[in-house]
Amino acid sequence: MNIAIIIAGGNGHRMHQDIPKQFINVYDKPVIIYTLEGFQKHPEIDAIEVVCLDGWHDILKAYAKQFNITKLKWVISGGGTGQESIRNGVYNLEGKCAADDIVIIHDGIRPLVEDTVLSDVIVKCNIYGNAVTSLPYNEQIFRLKDEISTCEYIPRETLRRVSTPQAYKFEKLLWAYKKAFKEEIGIYGSSYTNTMMVDLGETLYFAAGSDKNIKLTTKDDLEMFKAYLKADKDNWLK
Repeated sequence: MNIAIIIAGGNGHRMHQDIPKQFINVYDKPVIIYTLEGFQKHPEIDAIEVVCLDGWHDILKAYAKQFNITKLKWVISGGGTGQESIRNGVYNLEGKCAADDIVIIHDGIRPLVEDTVLSDVIVKCNIYGNAVTSLPYNEQIFRLKDEISTCEYIPRETLRRVSTPQAYKFEKLLWAYKKAFKEEIGIYGSSYTNTMMVDLGETLYFAAGSDKNIKLTTKDDLEMFKAYLKADKDNWLK
């Protein structure tokens, strides 16, 4: 089986809205439903679990029923941090997943995940045991000398920027979260599953990414999302 864990446990304070950003309506549909639809329509996704903010479980289930998200099997509570939320999602699948099942972790506020990206992350995970969505880094990166100057840069050819979706074999993922939380490795600050895996000594493998796969953090991101939804693709573009 291929199971998606959608992380939707945050409050989204940086959006400065009265409701969590994953539940903001865009053209009469909540952001989280756009995200879930990407997994619902993909033929290789067998089941979906959402790690949801407390108090919003029933609302999410009602939206899922309204928009025919039939693959949604589990809605569970998040934790105090992103890593705690992912851990809760992974632990809930214990006894439900086989060791070789693929678990795809994705941010609920990345509503434009594409079929090709999902397909590639599953293919690469089947080959290597894990896969992280990635793209080349196209800007120049300089190290700080002090607050106003620099004398050193990082060649951008040596960099990749990664995001979600990320895919892992369930047995390895469960082992990693149990070890990380027992030994307090890679679970604090801005750490995520991919950085935690590296902190645990694992090698990660790249899968295809997309510039459309934006994360809705600010109001400007929301406007960009709306623009993508309304955009017409020119047929002459290759």
